[in-house]
Amino acid sequence: MSESNANTGQAGDPTAEKDPADWVTGDEPATGAQKSYLETLSRQSDEEVPEDLTKAEASQKIDELKS
Repeated sequence: MSESNANTGQAGDPTAEKDPADWVTGDEPATGAQKSYLETLSRQSDEEVPEDLTKAEASQKIDELKS
């Protein structure tokens, strides 16, 4: 059997995703990549996305629009 690099979600799992609210840089402005992806998702969903989101807010909005 081969080992999987899948995120198990367990504590100590190096691939586990942090909650955006826990990000050290979460209150910094959204990155260019996040803004670009949000533009694409907002066009597909016809939903307005504020331009002044933080990194954490942008990540949460991306997850919301993807679902």
